[in-house]
Amino acid sequence: MQKLKETFIDKNAILGNNIFIGNSVTIEKDVVIGNNTQIGNNVTILSGSRIGENCQIHSNAVLGGVPQDLKFKGEYTLLEIGDNNIIREFVTINRGTISKGKTCIGNSNLIMSNAHIGHDCVIGNNSIIGFSVGVAGEVIVQDWVNISGLTAIHQFSVIGEHAMISGLSRVVKDVPPYVVVAHEPLRFAGVNSVGLKRRGFNSRKIDEIRSIYRIIFQEKRNTKFALDIINEEFEQTVERDKILNFVRQSKRGIIKGFEI
Repeated sequence: MQKLKETFIDKNAILGNNIFIGNSVTIEKDVVIGNNTQIGNNVTILSGSRIGENCQIHSNAVLGGVPQDLKFKGEYTLLEIGDNNIIREFVTINRGTISKGKTCIGNSNLIMSNAHIGHDCVIGNNSIIGFSVGVAGEVIVQDWVNISGLTAIHQFSVIGEHAMISGLSRVVKDVPPYVVVAHEPLRFAGVNSVGLKRRGFNSRKIDEIRSIYRIIFQEKRNTKFALDIINEEFEQTVERDKILNFVRQSKRGIIKGFEI
């Protein structure tokens, strides 16, 4: 019978208080792990990883791996993970490249089993990344996003806050905030009203968001013209300005509109 490899923790790794470490774990040098974090069996945490407090890292996760990008030439880069994250089985998260220098995961995210997050990504707070989701390099996911299972996200894409992406989606364009997207090719399927209500948005605010997106996606207008109408006809609010700024700043262009 082959003997299991014992847990290895480099003497130069910095570990906080009250950390649980399972069997056959590898923690390399230049790793920092905060208080009260739990690390399951067979987890590998590689050099350059920074992990916050109260995180749960489940079995066979690999954190801080070398970027899967040909422009990476071995430069010093980081993976930064905040507090209160749940990282499930077989998740892989790569560190950054010279492009941004680090991959960043915020606070209180749930990353489900077999998900992959590529180099130089920025994941915000309170998001759910479903099982076997593939997030390519340099993707930005803002706060309170829900990405359902088996979704693939093209590099450099931006997912706006409070957006929900249906399962098996192929994301090749930017997804604006507050929307639900589905179908193939991916397109606007409505406002994420259920999620917004759960997070304290009232009916009046949701109706405002719905009216804005009706002009952008359902009235078959040129995007620039639609944004001009919204800017002129809608009272200035935080949500209105976030939508306008997101669409204006999109480099890849936004997802398709509603089809009747």
